[in-house]
Amino acid sequence: MQMTDSRTIAASPEEVWAAILDPEVLKACVPGCTEMSGSADEGFEATVVQKVGPVKATFKGTVVLSDMVPGQSLTLTGEGKGGAAGFAKGGADVRLVPVEGGTELHYDVDAKVGGKLAQLGSRIIDGFAKKMADQFFSNFQSAVEGPQEGGDTAPEADGDGGEKKKGWFKKLVS
Repeated sequence: MQMTDSRTIAASPEEVWAAILDPEVLKACVPGCTEMSGSADEGFEATVVQKVGPVKATFKGTVVLSDMVPGQSLTLTGEGKGGAAGFAKGGADVRLVPVEGGTELHYDVDAKVGGKLAQLGSRIIDGFAKKMADQFFSNFQSAVEGPQEGGDTAPEADGDGGEKKKGWFKKLVS
């Protein structure tokens, strides 16, 4: 299963880059993630609980970051084993492009499954994989830039000397 998409995030490429490398941000953004440990240099270990169609499984796996060009691009490669449910593995090439008002995050995902999961059929698996990727990048966008009100990106100051709401990650790096 392959998928390509992009998303504009109201944050600098440096802020987006720092968030991608932060295990706490990743844990909060991966749907069903119950544990995340490790570092960007050595890779991450994660536990994810998911239900795909009638199959519910706990996947334990690793994610390795490679081909890192700070502030510009990286490749994430992961593999998880879900016992009798089977396995999932894949990768994503992520590129960050500065645009007016923030950063455009482009991603190309390639995923494969095996075992009982593969028996569900490509339509169910492809739909689930797309939903997971969309959910991850939506969660990531919210973590970095904060909740959007009415879909508009508010200026940093509200004109009365106050600040707009920031994502929890932006609060940490400010």
